[in-house]
Amino acid sequence: MGKVRVVVDSTSDIPANVRAELGIEMVSLKVLFGEETYMDAVTISSEQFYEKLAVSPVMPTTSQPTPSEFQEAYERVLEQDPGASIIVITLSGAVSGTYQSALIGKSMLEEEADITVIDSKSASYGAGMRAVAAARMAAEGRSKADILAEIARMSTDTELFFLVDTLEYLQKGGRIGRASALIGSILNIKPILSLDKEGTVYSVDKQRGTKKAMARILEMLDQAFGNDPVNVTIAWTHGDAIAMELCEQVKSRFNVQSVDFTTIGAVVGVHVGPGTSAVFMSRV
Repeated sequence: MGKVRVVVDSTSDIPANVRAELGIEMVSLKVLFGEETYMDAVTISSEQFYEKLAVSPVMPTTSQPTPSEFQEAYERVLEQDPGASIIVITLSGAVSGTYQSALIGKSMLEEEADITVIDSKSASYGAGMRAVAAARMAAEGRSKADILAEIARMSTDTELFFLVDTLEYLQKGGRIGRASALIGSILNIKPILSLDKEGTVYSVDKQRGTKKAMARILEMLDQAFGNDPVNVTIAWTHGDAIAMELCEQVKSRFNVQSVDFTTIGAVVGVHVGPGTSAVFMSRV
């Protein structure tokens, strides 16, 4: 049985030390500040991005990897582990062409290779959580079939919510109108975002103030998981105070088996802005 390797794109927001430990290969999306181009999680870190965002006169944009960049990633993996089976988990195809690039990159390989490309229909650690679980199973010597089955199970047994601090970046990104953003800011409206089954970002709810928004997230997680054993990852963009409060409430309320932490990277950060916190919860 050949070795199984996992490939992700940079929006999975898997910490670099975890990627290194588990042999997860990463393909970067790009962040553009005007004429300046950065490779997400390679030439710009999360911390550097949010520092630059705070002072930049231009709104950054993002772009997907090319098929050639995925092809090169597959070739690196196969050079390291000849004959390996590769599982690729990408950002939702509903919000990015990254999934299509990964598929085309597979078709560009000169030699036949066992590569399965999965549209996570998720974002940030929603995809990352599955990739890490897959890589850990691979390290244990589990079969590709078993790993794919677990990824599929997690796809239906994971919930994620982003608590957005400001409406400014949703407005700049064209997701809400200027008038709605202005009124929402005056009323201290805190949107709660998630992704639907098709992988499209949507506003689950809106609450006045952070505490009410946090309480609503906990209520929705309780409806989904009750007292079932769960694994949790807490993430944030810039400043972790709210994320840590959310973490403490989650640990006190749910049957938590493990808690991990990560930062929301530059590409997702372009769209949600600083001050965003997120919780990713998966049934064990």
